[in-house]
Amino acid sequence: MNNLKFAIVGCGRIAQRHAKHIKNTQGSELVAVCDIVAAKADQLGAEYGAKAFYTIEALLENEDIDIVSICSPNGLHANHSILSLKAGKHVLCEKPMAISVYDCGEMIKTAEKANKRLFVIKQNRYNPPVNAVKNAIDSGKLGKINSVQLSCFWNRNEDYYKNSWKGTKDLDGGTLYTQFSHFVDLLYYLVGDVKDAKAFGGNYCHEGITEFEDTGVVILKFHNNAIGTINYTVNSYGGNMEGSLTLFGDKGTVKIGGQYLNELEYQKIENFSIDNLPMGNTANNYGQYQGSMSNHDMVYENVVDVLLNDGQITTNMFEGLKTVEIIDKIYNEIEKNG
Repeated sequence: MNNLKFAIVGCGRIAQRHAKHIKNTQGSELVAVCDIVAAKADQLGAEYGAKAFYTIEALLENEDIDIVSICSPNGLHANHSILSLKAGKHVLCEKPMAISVYDCGEMIKTAEKANKRLFVIKQNRYNPPVNAVKNAIDSGKLGKINSVQLSCFWNRNEDYYKNSWKGTKDLDGGTLYTQFSHFVDLLYYLVGDVKDAKAFGGNYCHEGITEFEDTGVVILKFHNNAIGTINYTVNSYGGNMEGSLTLFGDKGTVKIGGQYLNELEYQKIENFSIDNLPMGNTANNYGQYQGSMSNHDMVYENVVDVLLNDGQITTNMFEGLKTVEIIDKIYNEIEKNG
């Protein structure tokens, strides 16, 4: 196999980024795109010399595809992934893996049955400070992590949700799924799995605009006995303010901050210092707003390495499931307390 032949399902904003990185990653080529809005598929296809399809069923009949990148709305990730896996294709699924724990389980079962890979995008793991802190934790430099504080203070205005699937329960799922699932993933990645959650949420500035909360506060108890909080909102006035994660270990304290977990803002560690961090990529820019740091290039390099060179997968489907499980616990609490 010379090059991996990619297809993209869903030709919205994030698909542009995927197409660019497929083109720029050695060992990969974009051969097909799909969207139920024909003009979107035609435009992306023409830009990258890929064949345009208007249904996923028609796309999957094309045997020339090795792997499908799922860039459709959150609520369609499970269905589109399962159809692709059943058709004998590998899958790279955008975050979140799905918006229900059950759907994640079905995706995993289908991948196992088809003996195909299911990759889940968690690009914030590649942020230089995140990578450095992970290495410090794994090598015992911070000692035991006792507590953690996650702050997600972004802005998503009415225009963001206008004429879009975003803001709906069925296709979006909630603020933690669309805006902050990467941040929740980092809690799992750096601290561990969550045993229990208590939470409150409210829709303060998006009544009639979104079908779910725009703000939440969460208390977490991890299986390793660490405790933590999440304070999140999309009501930061006028623009994104902060995305930060502070970890308190018995041998050190670190804060990864900036707007997108892209800066090491504070460190005090026993007989150790994190130095000479490389510059990270810039944030994803979507015109009127910005999102998490753009590390999709590293995601695609890993996919190619795994499928062509038997490399090690950086984010597998079970970790994708864990993020959804944690968010599901939080949302059950918000519903209960609403």
